[in-house]
Amino acid sequence: MMKALSDQVMPTLVVEQDGSVLRLRASGSWTVAHVEEMERLVETTALSLTGKQIADLNMNDVGALDTYGSLLLLRLMRNEQAGGTPTTSMALRRNLQPLFDEVLKSATSAPRAGGRRSQISHYLESIGRGAVKIWEDLIALSAMFGAICTALVYTLLNPKRFRLTSAVHQLDRVAWQAVPIILLITFLIGGIIAQQGFFHFRKFGADAYVVDMVGILVLREIGVLIVAIMVAGRSGSSYTAELGSMKMREEIDALQTMGLDPVEVLVLPRIVALVIALPILTFLGSMSALYGGELVAWFYGGMSPEIFLARLREAISLTHLKVGMIKAPFMALVIGVVACAQGMQVKGSAESLGLQTTASVVKAIFLVIVLDGFFAIFFASIDM
Repeated sequence: MMKALSDQVMPTLVVEQDGSVLRLRASGSWTVAHVEEMERLVETTALSLTGKQIADLNMNDVGALDTYGSLLLLRLMRNEQAGGTPTTSMALRRNLQPLFDEVLKSATSAPRAGGRRSQISHYLESIGRGAVKIWEDLIALSAMFGAICTALVYTLLNPKRFRLTSAVHQLDRVAWQAVPIILLITFLIGGIIAQQGFFHFRKFGADAYVVDMVGILVLREIGVLIVAIMVAGRSGSSYTAELGSMKMREEIDALQTMGLDPVEVLVLPRIVALVIALPILTFLGSMSALYGGELVAWFYGGMSPEIFLARLREAISLTHLKVGMIKAPFMALVIGVVACAQGMQVKGSAESLGLQTTASVVKAIFLVIVLDGFFAIFFASIDM
């Protein structure tokens, strides 16, 4: 009965000023039943607190209190809206003190009307978050590369540990099943390069140099780059999705519980298959691109296959093929490390799996292009 009566008492808030110091005295029922009155009191009082210090907040006369009332009184106690000095002392009934203390612990900040941040601070924060994310990605890639190297060393010391069946299965998926789409895409790319070459070079009467351009571009750059990008989108995303799904279903944790190394069991066979498959696909893709260029030269450029092949033998050498083939295993390693690292970072939701799969493809393609640039500078420096 007494509690019901205390809940019906309207809340009040009296401000007593002593020079530049304010003393607040709260009374009545500070519960959600009087939410409009409480907010009006707090807002009105907050306007009068500018530049002044609250010496104490006396709540001895508060008869009823809930979490919302506690938050509003906490705003006054901290004096955040006024930009003044926080309250130096307070008083509250013993039976209401535990509730107020819990609210004080859980509320990291009192409700306030925050101003808009400046555009510069927003950009700086974005740059900082991006830098931290890049650093975290580098750490994750380094950790995965180190784990793969460790598993490889253990496997070389004890070859029976290597899962040959798994590697052959992955090689079938990555290499053999990818041959049709690789041949089709590279064939079209080679034909497009030749067509554009004839279209523009014909203005200068330099049709013969189209063969040089197709041969050198395909063997040194375009062949391996197009194949690596396609493998990153096809096989890299598959690796991430598979490992991510196993991570979500706690199968990787089960392997660790059984005393098995997930990197040795799941990652190493995939990396080995990728390193073997990409040079093979690069060679097949380069040949397909050259064949596409030859057909376009025949039907569009009026250059017979015999003339095309004779000019191609003069324009290219074995060095051009070596340059493209040397790049392939390194690009395969980059794709595999990125794909497996992203797969291991999947959390317990389908959204996380989708985000990591997308990130895997984007990062792998970006790093493949960057690596190709480094190789171009390296081979130019050694005149190769």
